[in-house]
Amino acid sequence: MGAQDGCVAEGTVVVLRSGISRRGMLGAMALLPLVGCGTATTSPTSPASEPPATALDDQLLALERKFDARLGVYAVATGSGSAIAHRADERFAFCSTFKGLAAAAVLARNPLSHLDTVVDYTDADLMKSAVITSRHVGTGMTIRDLCDAAVRYSDGTAGNLLLRDLGGPAELTAYLRGLDDTVTRMDRIEPSITEATPGDPRDTTSPRAIGTDYRKIVLGDALPEERRAFLRDLLERNLTGAQRIRAGLPADWRVADKTGTGDYGTLNDIAIAWPPDTAPLVISIMSSKPTRDAEYNQALLAEAAEYVGTTLA
Repeated sequence: MGAQDGCVAEGTVVVLRSGISRRGMLGAMALLPLVGCGTATTSPTSPASEPPATALDDQLLALERKFDARLGVYAVATGSGSAIAHRADERFAFCSTFKGLAAAAVLARNPLSHLDTVVDYTDADLMKSAVITSRHVGTGMTIRDLCDAAVRYSDGTAGNLLLRDLGGPAELTAYLRGLDDTVTRMDRIEPSITEATPGDPRDTTSPRAIGTDYRKIVLGDALPEERRAFLRDLLERNLTGAQRIRAGLPADWRVADKTGTGDYGTLNDIAIAWPPDTAPLVISIMSSKPTRDAEYNQALLAEAAEYVGTTLA
């Protein structure tokens, strides 16, 4: 099992559209190469039409060298459609970031009353990451409380129990196919998903794919309003991401995020961020390192998020 939260894409495109702020314009002027301009805007509920990633961003390449890591970034300003994509279509192990998606799938496939269903489990079900579920062996937990434990505390046992409620990892993949995500695939449960072995396509996604998924379940109409509000509240009160995307953004921004951590230095954070008086940003940051026991450094994600926020807001 990885550390931090209980779990152990080709090129970059920057697209500038009308509506970008002066700060965003100044940040974007520093980007080389600059790819494409237009006037179309998009709403928070539907992704912009974006060209495929074709180049690498100098600023993000510098972070890769600084932290000896592979970095994937997909970010879009939902108001203007301005976007950054750096290795946005490469595969990364998603680790615990699946838990927000699993909660969404459970919410989508059941009536709200299902949240009060009690799920029984035993000591044999407990993962290393069981900060909440370890307290309730014998009494069970409701689906509502399992969603809270999985999303806010990244409790691995809770994540597995949500998958069990869905019918297994393949059912989460099927749910995501229904969101038009043809990239993300879930093959196993915890702790196997934290292996994050380079080149293994199991339990992987891309920054663009998973960022778009979170956009749909948090800002879009993939979930009915009441269920979407329930999930968004959990993500906004997440307790595992303080040193990642949240650390790189201004303190007055609201952030809803889900982290993931695994072997090979894998550190992820998928977020929706609300600058004051501005449409939200989708920020998907994933990373890995060449060796299995590589050091974790959350500052990589914080610095990447700072760059994204300065450029797009």
